[in-house]
Amino acid sequence: MIHSRFTLENILFTSFKFVVVMGLVLITLYPFWNTVVISFNAAGDTIRGGVTVWPREWTMTNYKAVWVTANIPQAFFVSVSRTVITTILNLAVTSMLAYALSRKEFRFRRPLTLIVVLSMYVNAGLFPNYFLIRGLGLMNTFWVYVVPTMFAGFNFIIMRTFMRTIPESVIESARMDGAREFFIYRTIIFPLCKPVLATVALFVAVGAWNSWFDTVLYASRNPDLFTLQYQLMSMLQSSMNQSRSAADVGSSGMAANINASMVTPQSIRAATTVIAAVPILLVYPFLQKYFVVGLNVGSIKE
Repeated sequence: MIHSRFTLENILFTSFKFVVVMGLVLITLYPFWNTVVISFNAAGDTIRGGVTVWPREWTMTNYKAVWVTANIPQAFFVSVSRTVITTILNLAVTSMLAYALSRKEFRFRRPLTLIVVLSMYVNAGLFPNYFLIRGLGLMNTFWVYVVPTMFAGFNFIIMRTFMRTIPESVIESARMDGAREFFIYRTIIFPLCKPVLATVALFVAVGAWNSWFDTVLYASRNPDLFTLQYQLMSMLQSSMNQSRSAADVGSSGMAANINASMVTPQSIRAATTVIAAVPILLVYPFLQKYFVVGLNVGSIKE
């Protein structure tokens, strides 16, 4: 006997699942949407509270303040250049090393792999890294963003594990046809690793885009190298300091009335969050179809 799919139990269970999933989606998306709303709402009105799902007083003042004060065009160019170059070089260097150490015929693959794995657990610390960067002559240069991030042990482990899943017969057939190792890597291995490469690319790109502390350490004397995140962080900190000063003045009865044209730390924080997050949100949909597959396959232990 074939039971109908449209029974009362199925309808109730499907409705329950829909309500639960939609509730989780709303809970997940609301904080970011509220941030977007606050970024487009007048700062003086935001202080009153109650701004939830739609701006009460539309304004672009928050974004204009960020754009003018933080030198967004130059900082955006530096961040984009850094992210693109770092991602490309990291994928190239890490994938080539992963391919070499995934070959069983390579004699030194075990000790070299051990060294890479140990680097994930043992870190020299901040001061040795600083002296190393200074000794290499990378201080206050663009390459201080690129050279230290050209390789990552975690990305290496994911790539090497994925490459081990590629059938050995494919590589042996290419060798029998006279193909050399770099040709095999470039024409066979690299195209087959698109899922794991997209996964690693997303990791590296997000890390490079969100990084700002290395600017503080290694490039703080060159304003032309300030990244977007560093500029936004500096502006937010400055806005918060001004807010504290205004609060101190207000406590003595000398504060001016809040008007709709001013900016506050809350409005600046919202605007900077949106500016910093939008580029990654635009890139992620193009890598999503590879992301889950690459991460799952790359995590399988042979």
